[in-house]
Amino acid sequence: MFLTAQGALEADLSGIIVGLDIGSAFIRVAIGELDLDNNIKIIGASKTPSKGVNNGVIINSGAVEACIKEALESAEQMAGVDVAYVYVSIGGSQVSTLNSSGQVGIDASSSPSRKNRITDVSEDAKKRAIAAAEAIYVPYEKRIIHTIPREWIVDGISYKNGQVKDLIGTEGVRLEVKVHIVMATITALKKIDDTIMHLGYQRSGRTLKTLAAAVATLPREDMELGSILIDLGAGTTDVMVIYDSAPVYTMSLPVGGWYVTNDIAQVKGIPFDVAEDIKIKYGCCWIDESEEDETVTIPGVGSRPPEETSRFELCQIIQSRMDEIFAMIKDSVRKHSGLTSLNGSIVLTGGGALMYGIVELAQSAWHTTAVRKGEAPNLGDLDCGPLGRNVYRQPDFATAVGLVLANKGGAVAEKPSKKGSPRREDKSDVLGGLKNGVKEFWKKIF
Repeated sequence: MFLTAQGALEADLSGIIVGLDIGSAFIRVAIGELDLDNNIKIIGASKTPSKGVNNGVIINSGAVEACIKEALESAEQMAGVDVAYVYVSIGGSQVSTLNSSGQVGIDASSSPSRKNRITDVSEDAKKRAIAAAEAIYVPYEKRIIHTIPREWIVDGISYKNGQVKDLIGTEGVRLEVKVHIVMATITALKKIDDTIMHLGYQRSGRTLKTLAAAVATLPREDMELGSILIDLGAGTTDVMVIYDSAPVYTMSLPVGGWYVTNDIAQVKGIPFDVAEDIKIKYGCCWIDESEEDETVTIPGVGSRPPEETSRFELCQIIQSRMDEIFAMIKDSVRKHSGLTSLNGSIVLTGGGALMYGIVELAQSAWHTTAVRKGEAPNLGDLDCGPLGRNVYRQPDFATAVGLVLANKGGAVAEKPSKKGSPRREDKSDVLGGLKNGVKEFWKKIF
């Protein structure tokens, strides 16, 4: 399978690939280095509090720009490189998806005498089928950013998974493709591009947040068997259902970790920031793992003195909201994904996946033990200072690392430029023939 990514600009010929995940609560960056054996090593990672982003959408460019600058420079310093190009994630309410299909004659000739001529499937025929699938109504405020083939059909014969390598050269009359199309609002895309360019970087490409996270955390077997990736963010919860190695359903709920924090703040009558701190330090979303006599100290606010509260009660508040989120996901997936069986895994990524008891709660909600936190593969030993060793492997870095892995086809291995290399170097002439890295990744998967 391959993925067509509109909006890809330039890639870095230095062998350095940068993934920038712009979240509502945090900005995360992963810097990867491509070696001569085409292997990636993570050489820099950073995590900076985010401002100016709500439900995954930039609402204050100036505020988020400062956060992105801090995150990128911190990762650059750790990696010992100056980067010029970044790959960025996109998700939340600014994204919408749909399934479509396109059908063309394998023989491109318009001659009536050749209308039903048996011809070998070619790359040109595949491109024409994709174009036919993309010939849909796209709202004026949106733009297609991904077109992902789910299935190819030649004269009624289906080609999925590893069979696609046999598609080129297959004889037939008509070629059909079923695709998953991802669209984003033009305004949101422009805000991302303008922010990155104003900082002196170039945006090399955009990748759907859950798609990038899947690249980092789902092995080939899980993609084939049918899996659900749930990215638990602060402002949104983004979901992707993958079956037969292709996305079949994508959704975004406008609820996330901040709703949990707000519940705590409302019930306990404390400020949001205090509730967030308590959630991070003592939060648990699986009541069976908490003790009723265990207490948590709520700091004094204003003239109010500190007070003790039950951790069991805190867990009840959190579990109630997380149960609701999982129920909403389950209901939507059942109604709209077409997935009749789940033989792969449920994989949890994002900051919410760090919460104690989240796996147990998901297992209970989905009635399966095949639930795990999405961790990136071991891509080298990296001391990330206060963030912890190899922090890039944690579930909240899945998207940033996935951006690096998905786009390694857009980089060429060579000795990377060290500090002092120009950020604005014009490489457009050299880069004209490079294929988009995400496209190449999905080509290999299929």
